[in-house]
Amino acid sequence: MGIISGLMGNASQTNIEDVKKDYAKLLGQNEKVIQAYQWIRDLMIFTDYRLILVDIQGATGKKVNYHSIPYKNIRHFEVESAGHFDLDAELKIWVADMGSTPLVKTFSKDADVYRVQALLAECIGR
Repeated sequence: MGIISGLMGNASQTNIEDVKKDYAKLLGQNEKVIQAYQWIRDLMIFTDYRLILVDIQGATGKKVNYHSIPYKNIRHFEVESAGHFDLDAELKIWVADMGSTPLVKTFSKDADVYRVQALLAECIGR
């Protein structure tokens, strides 16, 4: 991930093997990591069962919020690709019982936002 992109709050695809190793304690016995995207410290992890949002808080990063969203609770999503003059693409996810305000995540222009959309569609359809 480029440092400028990260500082701007944009996510880029990250190494799956590192995510598997670093977050193994979060995964169920047969759960597999499919893909992961990283902001400066935060992560969005796609597994075969759920979407995990990792929010590392504070200056030391010792406080971490793990938000687990089963795919069955995702009502709909929207992807806005980056244009010629845009530096980022945006993903909005509406989750059941979270009101009408979507979760919004920004991805760098380098991230394949179409792959993110395909992953969501595939995982929700299971």
